[in-house]
Amino acid sequence: MNRCSWEESTLTLSELLDHNCSKGVLKLLHWTFELLQKSSHPWVLITHQMSSKQLQASTDLFIRPFRWHMIVIVGSVIAICILYIRVSWPNSMVPLPPQPSLACKSSGSLPKELSDLTHLLHWPPTPGDAGDLLASTSPQTSTYHLRDRSQASYTLGGSLEAILVARDHQGRPKTCGGDLFRAQLLGPHLKAGVPGDIQDLENGTYLLSFPLLWAGQAQVRVQLIHSSEAVRVLRGIWRDQWATVDFMGYFRGPTGYEEIVTCNVNPLLTGEEESTCHYKDEDSGELWFCARPPTLPCNSLVGHSSGHYWNVTTPHEEALLAWNVTDKVLPQGISPIWVAKESNKSLALKPMDLHTTYQTGPLMAVETARGIVLHWRAHSWPLRSLHTPVASLHSVARELGGLARGPHTVVVLGLGAHFTTFPPSVFVQRLAGIRAAVAALLARKPRTLVVIKLASTGYKSVYGSDWFTLQVNRLLRAAFADLRVAFVDAWEMTSSLALPDRIHPGRLIVRNEVNFLLSFICPI
Repeated sequence: MNRCSWEESTLTLSELLDHNCSKGVLKLLHWTFELLQKSSHPWVLITHQMSSKQLQASTDLFIRPFRWHMIVIVGSVIAICILYIRVSWPNSMVPLPPQPSLACKSSGSLPKELSDLTHLLHWPPTPGDAGDLLASTSPQTSTYHLRDRSQASYTLGGSLEAILVARDHQGRPKTCGGDLFRAQLLGPHLKAGVPGDIQDLENGTYLLSFPLLWAGQAQVRVQLIHSSEAVRVLRGIWRDQWATVDFMGYFRGPTGYEEIVTCNVNPLLTGEEESTCHYKDEDSGELWFCARPPTLPCNSLVGHSSGHYWNVTTPHEEALLAWNVTDKVLPQGISPIWVAKESNKSLALKPMDLHTTYQTGPLMAVETARGIVLHWRAHSWPLRSLHTPVASLHSVARELGGLARGPHTVVVLGLGAHFTTFPPSVFVQRLAGIRAAVAALLARKPRTLVVIKLASTGYKSVYGSDWFTLQVNRLLRAAFADLRVAFVDAWEMTSSLALPDRIHPGRLIVRNEVNFLLSFICPI
C-alpha cells in the first residue's frame, strides 16, 4: 500500500547515546589528536635508555606543558560535546510536532459532501424557549392518528401512514419541528417489528410511514427521544464544546515509578497548552496528545484509560434532558390493525484466551472443522476503557493495512460509539483515514468483503445521545457510499423491536446482526 505521508526516523535518547554520540565523540577525539600533533608540544614516544634523574627531568619538562594543554583540550572537547548534544539531539522529553502529510490522490479521499457537514447534519432549527420548560415538547400531550381515518383494511406489501402533532406541556401545538421521535410498527405475536420513516414538516407536525411486511396484527408505537429544545442543547454542545470527556495516560520509568496525566484529541484539552506530548499514527495520521509528565519522557507512555465526564450543561438544560421527558412512549393513538395476506405472498467458535484485557482485546476464536478464525480488536484512542496497555491500541487503518487475503476474508468495522463526545469534525478526520485504508484494501484485494456496522440506539445523555448517533450514522453512510461495502443497520434493528434501549444490545439484536452479516457471506 502506498504511504501518503512524510516520514522521519527518530531515535530515542539511549539510541542516540549509542549511535550519534559515539560517532561525534570519535570525531572530536580525532580532531583533538590532530590538534595535539600540530601543537608546539607534541606527544612523542622515544625509546632509549636514560638514568632515573634524566627520566624524571625529562618527564617534568614534558608534563608541565602537557598538563596545561590537556586541561584546555579536554575542556574544549567537553564544551563542544555538550553544544553538539544541545544542537543535534532531539530532547526525548519534548515531543516532536506532527509531520506534514501529502494529500492522497486516490479513491481513499473522502467524498466531497463530507467536506461540508452542513447538508449531512441538517436539523430543523429550534427557537429559544426563554427558559420555560413548559414550552418544550411533551411526551404526555403529543398525539398521533391515522392519516386516512377511513381506511378499514390493510394488505401485505402496502403501507400505513399517520400524522403526529407535537405539543408542549400545556397541550399547545408546537409551531416548529426539530423533535427527535422514534416510530415502530410491532407484531407482538410474531415478535416482529419495523421502524417507521419520520418526515419532519418543520411546523410541529410529522408524517409517519410504515411498510407492512407481515400478515397478522400490527401496532404503532411512538416515542419522544428528545424534544427539539433538548436537541438544541445537544447541537450547541457538539458545535461549541471541543469535548465532553477526557482520558488518562500512564507513564512508567525504568524503576517502575509511574506518573498519570490527562490526554485528549486536542492539546488544549490536556490542561497543559504548551507542555504536551504529541503522538501520531503513521498509518492513519491520527493524532493524540497528553500533558507532559512532571519528570518522565514522552516515550514512556505505557497505559491508557477513560478519564472524567465534564459538566457542560446548566440546570435548565439538564431539565430538558431529564429522564421524565426523555425516551418516553406517547399515549396510544392508533388501535391495532390487521394486515391481510394475499394468496401465498410473504415478505417476512471456540474462544482462545490471549491473556489480554477483555474489554479492549485483542480476542480470537477458532473453528477448526471449517477453518474459520475470528479476530476482534478495539479501535485506538479516543477509547473509553479500563486501564489498557498503549501497545494494544491499534488504529483501524493500521489493522487494515496488514491484511493481504481476498475472497476468504471478511472485515467488519463497528464505528461511531466513542466519537459522540467530540465534534463531528473529529469523527470525519478519523473516517478519512479509515476510508482510505478500506479503498486501498479493496484495490489490492477486490474480493474482500468489507461490512460497516452502523451504531445502535442506546444513550440518552449529553455524552452519547441517540441524536448524536443518528448524525454519526449519516456520516458513515456518506463516507462509504461509493465503495463496494455492505452495511448492517444496527440502528434500524434496535429501533424496530419493543426492547429496552441498550448501548450494548441483548442477544436477540446480536443474533439478528449476525444473521444479517451472514446473508452477505453466504447469500441464499
